[in-house]
Amino acid sequence: MAHLGSGRRRALTLPVGLALTASLGFLPTGVASAAPADGPELSYVVNTQGGPGTVKQVGKAVERAGGTVVIAYDRIGVVVVHSKNPGFAKTVRKVRGVQSAGATRTNPIVPQATKDIGVDQPLTAAQEKAAAAEATADQDPMEPLQWDLPAIKADQAHRKSLGSPKVTVAVIDTGVDDTHPDLAPNFDRAASANCVSGAPDTTEGAWRPKPGESDHGTHVAGTIAAAKNGVGVTGVAPGAKVSGIKVGNPDGFFYTEAVVCGFVWAAEHGVDVTNNSYYTDPWMYNCKNDPDQGALVEAVYRATRYAELRGAVNVAAAGNSAEDLAADSIEDTTSPNDTTPGGRTVDPRQCLDIPTMLPGVVTVSATGAKGLKASYSNYGNGVIDVAAPGGDSTVYQTPEPPATSGLILSTLPGGRYGYKAGTSMASPHVAGVVALIRSKHPYAPPAAIKALLTLEADAKACGAPYDIDGDGTVDAVCEGGRNRNGFYGAGVVDALDAVRW
Repeated sequence: MAHLGSGRRRALTLPVGLALTASLGFLPTGVASAAPADGPELSYVVNTQGGPGTVKQVGKAVERAGGTVVIAYDRIGVVVVHSKNPGFAKTVRKVRGVQSAGATRTNPIVPQATKDIGVDQPLTAAQEKAAAAEATADQDPMEPLQWDLPAIKADQAHRKSLGSPKVTVAVIDTGVDDTHPDLAPNFDRAASANCVSGAPDTTEGAWRPKPGESDHGTHVAGTIAAAKNGVGVTGVAPGAKVSGIKVGNPDGFFYTEAVVCGFVWAAEHGVDVTNNSYYTDPWMYNCKNDPDQGALVEAVYRATRYAELRGAVNVAAAGNSAEDLAADSIEDTTSPNDTTPGGRTVDPRQCLDIPTMLPGVVTVSATGAKGLKASYSNYGNGVIDVAAPGGDSTVYQTPEPPATSGLILSTLPGGRYGYKAGTSMASPHVAGVVALIRSKHPYAPPAAIKALLTLEADAKACGAPYDIDGDGTVDAVCEGGRNRNGFYGAGVVDALDAVRW
C-alpha cells in the first residue's frame, strides 16, 4: 500500500506501560553489558509469555544480552528494546519466557530518507469563495465541495445527530494539529500523545506535526470530526471527539514500537475507535515464518487485541497498490523500505500488512466519486470488510457539481485545507461512521458495533468488468456476490443508518 495519502502512510506515563528502570529495578540506560555491542543500534520488540513476573525476568536477560529496555507493556507482554549487539535477537529468543523477538527496522536508529507521502493539493482562495457561495444555511462554507459526505449519507445523518462528545476517535498517524479552527473544538487532549519512540510522551503539543513534517494525520482527523461550526469543512461525526496519537517519525516511518505504543495508549485512555491509515514499516507484508517479521506481527496483534478488549473498534486502510489481498501470491518490491528493498513473492495468507490484515481489524477499501472502487485501492474477497470514499483521479471518476475535485477535501496544519486521495482517506470515513454508531449505542461491545457497521452498509455488487481507465483491459477482477465481495466487502458504509438504527 502506498504509505500515506496517494503514496503506497521522552517522558513516560506509567499507567500505559511500566518504565522498567524505575519500577522493576532494571539497569538504567548506559550501564555496560558483557554482551557484544559493536553493531549499529537497532530497535527490537521482545514478546513474552506469562505476566509481569515473566516480563521482569526477561528484562534482566535482555540486559545481559546487550539490550536496554525502553519500556515494557506488561499488560500485553511486549518489551521495547534498543541494542547494538548484532546477535541480540538470536540470543534473547533462547531465553525462558520469550515467545518471539525481532528487529523493528533494518536501518540504525538515525535520521533516514524522507518517504513519498502523497500529493497535497491545497484549496485555492477562488475555490473557497466559490464553495461558500454554494453553501446552504445548514452547511459549513466548504461542504459543497465534499462530495464524499452525501456519498455515505452523512449530510442526511447530521440532521438527526452529529455524534456524541463522549465518543473519541484516535488518529494513530503522523500527528494532529489541534490548533486548527475546525479541529480545536473537538480535540481530546487527554487521549493524545507522541508514541514515536515507543514510549508515550505527553508534553504539551507533542502530538502535533512539526513544521515540514507530514500533514497526513491532520487531514485524516478532519474527515472524522471537523466541527460543524460555520468554518471550513464538516467531518463525518462532527459532534464526536478526535485525538492525535503520533506514531509516524519525522522521516515518515511507522515502526512497530510506535504502533504498539499507540494502540496501548488508546486502550488505556478511553478511546472508542482507532483509525489506522498506514502500514507498519519496514515490511509492507510481514511473514509470520520469519523470526523478525513474525515477532512484529505478534506484537502489533497483541496491541490491537488489547485495544479491542478495552472497548475500541480498530479501523484500517486496505492499501493503495491495487493488489488482490486474497490472491495466492503478491509481488512485494518495496520491502524493506528503510534500506535497500529486495523483490520477493509473498503469500498474503501468511505475510500480513499490519495492522490492516490482523484479525478483528475493520479493513477498508476506497471508492471514487462515481461509487466505483478507486483505481489504486487494494481489494480481496474475504479481506475487505467495507468500502468508503477515498477519492480518485477526476479523469476516472468525476464528481457532480459544485464539487470540482475527485479527491477528498479536509483539514491541513496551520488552519489550511486541501485535497488528498487514498485508502488513507477512506478509512477515516468508516471511523467516523463507527463513532456515530457508538454514539447511538454507547454500551455496545466492539463486536456488536462492527456487526452494525456491516449490516447497515449499502450492499454493492461487483458490476461490469472493471476497466477504470477505459482502455479495453480489465484492471482488476471482483469476486463475490452483491452482499459480500472483494471490491466493497459488505458495502459502502451508511452514516444515516448509523444514527437511525
